[in-house]
Amino acid sequence: MKFAEFKAPKGVIKVELELTDDKISRIMLSGDFFMYPEDAIEELEQSLNGVKADRDSLLAAVQRFYSSTGAQTPMIELEHWVEAILRAVGG
Repeated sequence: MKFAEFKAPKGVIKVELELTDDKISRIMLSGDFFMYPEDAIEELEQSLNGVKADRDSLLAAVQRFYSSTGAQTPMIELEHWVEAILRAVGG
């Protein structure tokens, strides 16, 4: 399992993940950020399963998640999620 932390403007994003054929096969996101509704983090994790672990694919998946759920993460931008995940991929 790969792990990384990323310090965003309003909290730390922690990522644990496994890759299969350069795609996310398992991911766990945690940290000291806020997400509304709180259970949306599980939906984000599910939406990332099967996504190719590159910047463009991850950004598109995170954008789809926010568009479809209306979730809010104060001071955590789409790019922060992508950077945290890519750090775990490289780590």
